[in-house]
Amino acid sequence: MEQQQEPQAVATSMGGGGKKASATARIGGSIISGFCEIGIFHPVDTVAKRLMSHRGAVAAEGGSGVSLSTNQIIFREAANEPLMKKWGSLFPGVGFGLAYKILQRTYKFGGQLYVRDAVAYRFGDSFTAAFGDKNGKAMMHAFAGSMIGVGEVALLPLDVLKIKAQTNPESLKGRGVFNIFAEEGFALYRGAGWTAARNAPGSFALFGGAAVARNAMGLKEGQTPTWVQSFVSSVAGATASISVASPMDVVKTRIQNRDFNDPRSGSAIVTDLLRHEGPGAFFKGLAPKLAVVGPKLVFSFAVAQKMIAMIDDRLQK
Repeated sequence: MEQQQEPQAVATSMGGGGKKASATARIGGSIISGFCEIGIFHPVDTVAKRLMSHRGAVAAEGGSGVSLSTNQIIFREAANEPLMKKWGSLFPGVGFGLAYKILQRTYKFGGQLYVRDAVAYRFGDSFTAAFGDKNGKAMMHAFAGSMIGVGEVALLPLDVLKIKAQTNPESLKGRGVFNIFAEEGFALYRGAGWTAARNAPGSFALFGGAAVARNAMGLKEGQTPTWVQSFVSSVAGATASISVASPMDVVKTRIQNRDFNDPRSGSAIVTDLLRHEGPGAFFKGLAPKLAVVGPKLVFSFAVAQKMIAMIDDRLQK
């Protein structure tokens, strides 16, 4: 009976608090979190995607020749425009991004807890025997996260359209959403294998790294963390996730931002990348992602956690 009761203590909001939130509260809190996150962090995501998509060397500011400066790569046609126009140029694909982020946050943050429950119920004793009590719980969080990460492939078309709008908008000009889905069909799932290969270790590191950090700070399962503890665990998990997934993320982005009629496979893109840009290209865009990954995940964790708790309290009144 103890094995069956344990999941109920941990299937709470993302902070790991004491009571189990309702499904309605989880969904509502995740939707609000997605709205807030995309509004604040979509421009940073655009910067990272454009840096990852750029092929070739980066010239010094004010330089001439074939190479583009960082300013030209990031802001493109708005490179010489005033600050506010530059800022506005970082919001292409925000509609696709909003739909993707809301569905992703709801699926990932809420769904991981349910998968973790199932893993603990069926295989909890095996994880504890193999890794010990604390590490076994962390590994269950990581394993559940990895499974959820692979399932995110179902949302790939929205991510593809968001990235194309950010990095290759010409491929979408004059085409409606329904027209794109009707014409492209399964072409929108290009790179699904690479996306799964990126999400599995990335989500494993995200949830596992956060769980290990909580253990290191002495937090027990079901114990509500402080804001500082939540910040530290989120940064640890997110930094590990982004670093581990970066090479696959670059390949995935290159696959998704190319023209729809580009027949190259993921393997061909990897070969071209190594031949023309070298191994360092696998980590393009890593710095801006790491620079905001802590605040971004702490923000989304905090908003979702508070909103889930508030909605759940209202529903119980």
